Amino acid sequence: MDITKNPWIIHSSEVTYENKWIRVVHNEGLNPAGGPGIYGVVHFKNLAIGVVALDAQHNIYLVGQYRFPLKKFSWEIPEGGGPLGEYPLDTAKRELLEETGLVANHWEVICEIALSNSVTDETGVVFLARELEQRTAEPEDTEQLMVKKLPFEEAYQMVKNFDITDSLSVAAIQKIKLMLLEGELV
Repeated sequence: MDITKNPWIIHSSEVTYENKWIRVVHNEGLNPAGGPGIYGVVHFKNLAIGVVALDAQHNIYLVGQYRFPLKKFSWEIPEGGGPLGEYPLDTAKRELLEETGLVANHWEVICEIALSNSVTDETGVVFLARELEQRTAEPEDTEQLMVKKLPFEEAYQMVKNFDITDSLSVAAIQKIKLMLLEGELV
């Protein structure tokens, strides 16, 4: 089996919906078993960016907001979308300032993630931001945000208790916990 070859044979593809953030494509063809099949794919026009803002005392900054698709409030790391041609660090810096008013003097990529690869091509990059300075937040007019600073261990417990369920945030917080356990962060 060639793991680099798509086992689907696509006969037709049609864009069924598109806006400035996503494009939905309906594909028809043969599935891997050779029978008729359909596959819908949501293409994202931005790269998902997440930021773990961690201060010297290991406090983390979370952003809370109502998430329209889920119909509920969600606590998350600062995150947003950056145009695919933009340098991910530039997006991370902008999102951190917009959502929390923080700027950081030290940046490090801590993970890359496929966010829901069964139906989307959305990928993300998570940065660790250290050496923080407080400025004024500049949220977008589509955002109604709450920001809270708490000890990292409390955020980790929120993940364990399913109080944080956003995939980018869960992966990022678990990665930071692993880095702390392995002595990679002081």
